[in-house]
Amino acid sequence: MSRRRIAALGALALSAVLALTACSSSTSGSGAGDDLGLAKAGTLTVATEGTYRPFTYHDESGKLVGYDVEIIEAVAKKLDLNIEFQETQWDGIFAGLDAGRVDVIANQVSINPEREQKYLFSEPYTVSPSVVVVKEGDDSISSFADLKGKKTAQSLTSNFYKLAEEAGADVTPIEGWAQAVELLRQDRVEATVNDKLTFLDYEKTDGPTGLKIAAETDPAKSAVVTTKDKKALIEKIDGALADLREDGTLAKISDKYFGADVTE
Repeated sequence: MSRRRIAALGALALSAVLALTACSSSTSGSGAGDDLGLAKAGTLTVATEGTYRPFTYHDESGKLVGYDVEIIEAVAKKLDLNIEFQETQWDGIFAGLDAGRVDVIANQVSINPEREQKYLFSEPYTVSPSVVVVKEGDDSISSFADLKGKKTAQSLTSNFYKLAEEAGADVTPIEGWAQAVELLRQDRVEATVNDKLTFLDYEKTDGPTGLKIAAETDPAKSAVVTTKDKKALIEKIDGALADLREDGTLAKISDKYFGADVTE
């Protein structure tokens, strides 16, 4: 074989290697997810509170952790995307989504008809009832109907606020769960409505708290939420959640925080 023939074959081989390298680079890292309409190429930007234990909070070292945090991190890993969290108070969390500063919210967002009119939801990853929490010894409330005329503490943009308002409660606006239970323990309100898992974790972590569950709804479903123009993204997230459910990851994360599978 001539030297010219050998050189030509070598050049072809080098070109093939370079082409394969280019293809590999385009499907990982910052290039991943470019067709999903992400705020930052290759990165899933997630809005969350960071103050809502056990779903999204900071541990003793200051690291952002929690059930929702681990779920969305596992989703991003499945999609070969980096992840970036933007922490914000609940009452402003949808504003960041509407403005395009974040791609999704992962913060125990309950699915309801009003939100479904404006946003897209993934398949649920949490199924849990809402509960009325009161002080131990208070037997004046045993159902949601008993909230009529009672003072409750709620975040005004939460699904729990809607439940309290529909029951006829006199709602005191607050920023989150910690403030609600503080007002309840100080007798400044008579009840608060929240997720059952939130109360059970609070009782487990800080108990005995002197509080109890007085009533609960049928189980509600919570999911990842995004804007209507991100259908391709939510379909990818649904696929990732299905894989994580099948391989046992969702159940494992749920058991870590709640000692049971609350994902379905």
